[in-house]
Amino acid sequence: MALAALKGDRTLADLAEQFDVHPNQIQEWRNKLQENADSIFGRGQQQQKESAIQMKELHAKIGQLTMERDFLEQGLERIHGPSGKK
Repeated sequence: MALAALKGDRTLADLAEQFDVHPNQIQEWRNKLQENADSIFGRGQQQQKESAIQMKELHAKIGQLTMERDFLEQGLERIHGPSGKK
């Protein structure tokens, strides 16, 4: 997201809608990327491997949280109906 925001070919609002995050969060990530680009892109092989492992762990966590959210939404729908209201 930060790279997409840095490219500038899409607005922050478009990216926020696509990735379901607040535009301010994307702007913060973009700013941090700009501030730390040298250390991010100039690191060695070991750091890249560690980052890849961490990324896989984070993707797994996102998947877990998504499944939990979906499970809870289904439970609410069973209790309160599709609108989530009594």
